[in-house]
Amino acid sequence: MSVFNTSPLVIEPATTANACLIWLHGLGADRFDFEPLLRSLQLPTTIALRCVLPQAPERAVTINGGWVMPAWYDIVSVSPEREVAQADVAECAVYIQQLIDEQIASGIAPSRIVLAGFSQGGALALHCAYRTLQQPLAGVIGLSTYLLNSGEPANATNLAQTPLLYLHGQRDDVVPFSLGQHACAALSKLGVSLTAYQHAGYHEVPASCLGLIQTWLNERLP
Repeated sequence: MSVFNTSPLVIEPATTANACLIWLHGLGADRFDFEPLLRSLQLPTTIALRCVLPQAPERAVTINGGWVMPAWYDIVSVSPEREVAQADVAECAVYIQQLIDEQIASGIAPSRIVLAGFSQGGALALHCAYRTLQQPLAGVIGLSTYLLNSGEPANATNLAQTPLLYLHGQRDDVVPFSLGQHACAALSKLGVSLTAYQHAGYHEVPASCLGLIQTWLNERLP
């Protein structure tokens, strides 16, 4: 039985969708967390963007005293890199592939699908985009996040063909800015076409980043 028993929040465009943004929330949040930001996106009328906001299942999270909360995967320790439950990550990767397959079946090509995520959701987005997805996408957006340690090999095709927009706050007190720097350096070394910005904020996506996201989506989804 699947642990993903809550349907994603779907924001449909005014006209028939010809592109899709799948956005993964952070630890302890929910699918409504970034709804206001995504509803405020202003894109050209040629980009009819469907936004899909999945809901993480309820899991006990070790680093939070075993409390049950929305979590893509259990985090066992931070030192400073995250030790995570790989079985949870693998389960989520299958689910993300299913969400993408649904969009493809609806008529949206992988080259017009973007996968994004904040914090824990961002780590999962990067993992899926560059390790587990069966096809390269239009791009991936990582926000205030980090790379998961995984034994799975990177997908050379996806590394070469899926560009990354990365945003992180210099004063992030949840996911240190240094982890974001490490992620960007490692992915760049693997050949990912990467655009990285840093803002002066904390563990957040400030309004100042909205324009950067809009511009990047406009470039990726002409």
